[in-house]
Amino acid sequence: MKPSPVRAITAARALAIFGDSVTTDHISPAGSIKATSPAGVYLVQQGVPVEDFNSYGARRGNDRVMVRGTFANVRIKNLMVPGVEGGVTMHQPDNTRMSIYDAAMKYKEENVNLIVLAGQEYGTGSSRDWAAKGTALLGARAVIAQSFERIHRSNLVGMVVFPLQFEEGTTAQTLGLDGTESFDLVGLSETMKPQQTMTLRIQRKDGSTKDVPVRSRIDTPIEVEYYKHGGILPYVLRQLLAQA
Repeated sequence: MKPSPVRAITAARALAIFGDSVTTDHISPAGSIKATSPAGVYLVQQGVPVEDFNSYGARRGNDRVMVRGTFANVRIKNLMVPGVEGGVTMHQPDNTRMSIYDAAMKYKEENVNLIVLAGQEYGTGSSRDWAAKGTALLGARAVIAQSFERIHRSNLVGMVVFPLQFEEGTTAQTLGLDGTESFDLVGLSETMKPQQTMTLRIQRKDGSTKDVPVRSRIDTPIEVEYYKHGGILPYVLRQLLAQA
């Protein structure tokens, strides 16, 4: 009945660095499943022939497929891997190229926090619930963007993925981020307030650090409660049980 304390976000790695106008279809595609994708490999392992793969949209009830499909859109561009399209990233600190899903699972084994960095209008398009669910299931603790689409921002909060916004004029590019950095979020605590200013502490590969102000996009007191309870579902269940 009592929520766990708010967990700090320290020594986090960037799972991906995206540009502007990343849509919910980029984040959680509804189209066909490629045989070479993490979801396709998983289905083959389960004995599903390629001709029966169907689409992510048709398999949205299967979390094993959908989490592997998160950030697997063939047109998505992760700026950590310049000139390449598709759901790939660089695992750090070994700088090994792999799928975003495989990197997320490796970071999970290593007990490493993850963040996603993005530009303007992050999460535009349809209010696809799996875009937030998949991000959370990959282990991302925060998304730091220049701006958010309204519904996706709300969905991230409900799934305990912290939305944070850069100050005007600040981007991953102006900060010179390439994915080799680690990140701390300073100011995350039980006493956090809606839209409070926090500090993103960037530690670069050469050992230098830079503190950057970011604004919490947990916009309302009730959203703070959702986050502190570990998501909207645990919050609602605790309220129902308290009334029973």
